[in-house]
Amino acid sequence: MPTQGPAEQPTTELDARYSSALNPRPGASDVTATEWSEARGLLDTAEIFWVSTVRPEGRLHVTPVIAAWHDGALYFSTGKDEQKARNLAHDGHCALTTGGNSLTAGLDLVVEGKAEPVTDPAVLEEVIAAYEAKYGAHITSPDGTFHGLGDELRTGAALVLAVAPTTAYGFGRDNGVYTHTRWTF
Repeated sequence: MPTQGPAEQPTTELDARYSSALNPRPGASDVTATEWSEARGLLDTAEIFWVSTVRPEGRLHVTPVIAAWHDGALYFSTGKDEQKARNLAHDGHCALTTGGNSLTAGLDLVVEGKAEPVTDPAVLEEVIAAYEAKYGAHITSPDGTFHGLGDELRTGAALVLAVAPTTAYGFGRDNGVYTHTRWTF
């Protein structure tokens, strides 16, 4: 379960080795770390995340998921028999990645941590509410892509996993200014 409360702030560091202003212009030399609040905003609004897990024999497995930030952790779900569930049962360490596909603008995020199963009914209801608030009709409408997910989570037909970040990375691009920020929790 999450060890970080919603008010706690990580340590923020700019990795100067990978942060630079290409084709410097006035003010471009002032490369600064991305604030955690900006990263949190992206975690709150990103629709698709990629979860990376490791198979028992060591091969990587990467797959898209939906996820919601709640109370200091990213929550995602999976079927009990899916490859990522089997991988995480063997080794809970994983990374969730999101961002854009632009070379010149945007922020990509990698959140590393250990996926912990969520079984507390009160927490499950909070996560379902967070999913419904974030994804709206995709979950609440009978025609929604993930309609019925709340019931699957309540009955245990699908697993809910919480990833409280241990480390997160932000890779920012703003018209030739590139930043690499590390947040340590």
